[in-house]
Amino acid sequence: MAKEKKLEDKFSKVISEVEKKLEDMNNEELSNSWKTRIEKYLKGRTIVKIEYCSEKESERQGWHCQPIQILLDNGTWLTPTSDDEGNNGGAIHTNIKELPIIPVI
Repeated sequence: MAKEKKLEDKFSKVISEVEKKLEDMNNEELSNSWKTRIEKYLKGRTIVKIEYCSEKESERQGWHCQPIQILLDNGTWLTPTSDDEGNNGGAIHTNIKELPIIPVI
């Protein structure tokens, strides 16, 4: 019975974490939730193409900057923006000594 109770408690905790709304999560829970979501689409993927966003597309988005765009082998495009709302194209900072930043143009 004690084992069953422990399993039931663990299961209940997992269910409550899964059902918890993003706005109700603390920083660690939120970080883990997003990490899990992101890994599903990006982990193990291969970059197949790199290009700058065209002037036409930047204008269509209402941006003043043209960010780099990265295409993955699963058809996913990654385009950095200045904020979560996509108000402008954004740069990428790296840990590459010879390329510390991938700038917007």
